[in-house]
Amino acid sequence: MPERRSRGFRPFHSLRTSPGFRLLWISNVFFFGGLWTQTMILGWMAFDATGSAFLVALLTTFRFAPLLLGPFAGVLSDRIDRRRLLIGTNSLALLSSASCAALALAGSAPYPVLLAAGLALGLAQSPSQPARASLVFQLVGRENLSNANALNVLAMSGSQMIGPAAGGVLIGLIGAPAALAVSAVWYVIALAALWRLPAPAHAAAEHGASAWRMLVDGFATIGRHRIAVAVLLVTLSANILIWPVFQSFMPVFAEDVLRLDAAGLGAMLMCAGLGGVVGSLVIAALGDFRGKGALFVCGTAAWGVLWALFALSGEPVLSLVLLCGIGFVSAPFGVLQTTLLLMATPARVQGRALGVQELAIGMTPVAAVVLGAIAEQAGVVATTFFCATALVVCIAAIALAAPQLLAYHGDAPPDGRASGLPLQGD
Repeated sequence: MPERRSRGFRPFHSLRTSPGFRLLWISNVFFFGGLWTQTMILGWMAFDATGSAFLVALLTTFRFAPLLLGPFAGVLSDRIDRRRLLIGTNSLALLSSASCAALALAGSAPYPVLLAAGLALGLAQSPSQPARASLVFQLVGRENLSNANALNVLAMSGSQMIGPAAGGVLIGLIGAPAALAVSAVWYVIALAALWRLPAPAHAAAEHGASAWRMLVDGFATIGRHRIAVAVLLVTLSANILIWPVFQSFMPVFAEDVLRLDAAGLGAMLMCAGLGGVVGSLVIAALGDFRGKGALFVCGTAAWGVLWALFALSGEPVLSLVLLCGIGFVSAPFGVLQTTLLLMATPARVQGRALGVQELAIGMTPVAAVVLGAIAEQAGVVATTFFCATALVVCIAAIALAAPQLLAYHGDAPPDGRASGLPLQGD
């Protein structure tokens, strides 16, 4: 394997050196900015129309349910032109949001229309996830993949923070229906970037095979790569045990455990977000470093340890410091789960591997319901501490069962490719 060379502190290397990745990154920023903005606005409109917290939660379920179709989204990513797929899903998001906004401005958007709009946004997101991540590999290659994925995590995290804030400001200024209409501009900019992206030279996959045969073959191929299976198991563990805690329990910790108000909750989320930004920048600056598997395993285990300490803290200042640390050590998981999965699977099944990853991520809302029911009886402190320690145990078990992951530096799989596919015209 060629020796990896240090390039110094260059966290934005992929953006500077790859025009194609730069266009995809811009598209990612605005596509996910639109998704998070409109998810917030639709939730606001649903509560305003019904006054029911349950119906708002049902809207959220409709919005994220298509993630459970991840394996089929992966087949699409491997079967058809990924750039065209992204243009199609982005167009679906634009059309559905514009239609819902037009109905709302006309006073004809009852709750079922909002449900349909949320489902359409989910259907726009689900097929696009594997395609976007697979395109990164094609655009930047193996050497720059860690850097590019770290920048993608920054883009999605930033849009998740900025999008809802922008939506809230728009609702206050012009009302929710008009805010929904204005926020459709996010997708227009994302589409403009995709139109300028060169058409990728798609892998010569099983275009003549049925979708079902491709799905079965994808699972079989992924299953033969032990490192890929280990990465997927880590992803599943984290999305069942930790992400539901962060997404569901923070308001409860703020009010009932730490005795903080809404501003305090905002500070908690800001600390976690700030730590994640710094951690992602550090990984981006490392470039094509050795020890990717070890950092992934150890960082995810440290994530669980810090969550356990946070559960036991009870002190606002210490909890804020721990949340900064939690955000920082979450970066190896967030960045490297996709990086390692792409590196450890052959190019022809990368879309399907990412589709399985999407299925694991889609388990988060399901696990949130279960953990919420447990927390009702045991409390959020005990539930969070149990989940955090269970994650550490799961990571240790996966590392013992697949020690190859700890020693993995990002080498190509035996039947894989050493770099991404070229773009037409390169």
